[in-house]
Amino acid sequence: MTTKSVSKIDHSLFTANEHALEQAFGLCPKCDAQLQLRRGKAGAFVGCSQYPQCDFSKPLHATETAEIKVIEGSHCPQCASQLVIKKGRYGLFIGCSNFPECHHIESTKQQDDVKVDCPACESGQLLKRANKFGKNFYPCNSYPKCKYALNMPPIAHPCPQCEWPLMQEKTSANGIIWQCPQRQCMHKMSPI
Repeated sequence: MTTKSVSKIDHSLFTANEHALEQAFGLCPKCDAQLQLRRGKAGAFVGCSQYPQCDFSKPLHATETAEIKVIEGSHCPQCASQLVIKKGRYGLFIGCSNFPECHHIESTKQQDDVKVDCPACESGQLLKRANKFGKNFYPCNSYPKCKYALNMPPIAHPCPQCEWPLMQEKTSANGIIWQCPQRQCMHKMSPI
């Protein structure tokens, strides 16, 4: 590169006082300072440039739900309003059109009941559910009253060692085994 070609560059582009992205997030509602992109242990977020004097922060991405389609002929089991398909933070779900007065929600995926009684509360049943990453788990349908859950499929067979009312099916390198879910026991046996 010659000296003549370097002199044709407009150096004012590199020395601008305010960069276009600095204004992208607006002003802090608490102290009117500039908001900026910040990073924390949970990832990126928008925070006040005057931190730690001002502790305002908000998520980088909006987590609002949006209604996609009304399900004609459907009725909410709690308030009898129409149900709608909505898109939220964790994907599609079915919710009541009367939100926020009614908080009824359902999954769009068909859920399977495994028909095993919950050994903790003895009134609920364990259901097959999927978390936001698609991994299956088996919580009690009496949640939040009962917080019992398993990570592997439950089997309605008592443990022969500790007499816990169920076992769980575990896949290992040697094939399928049944294992007691109690941490004190963890007894393993072949399926019957």
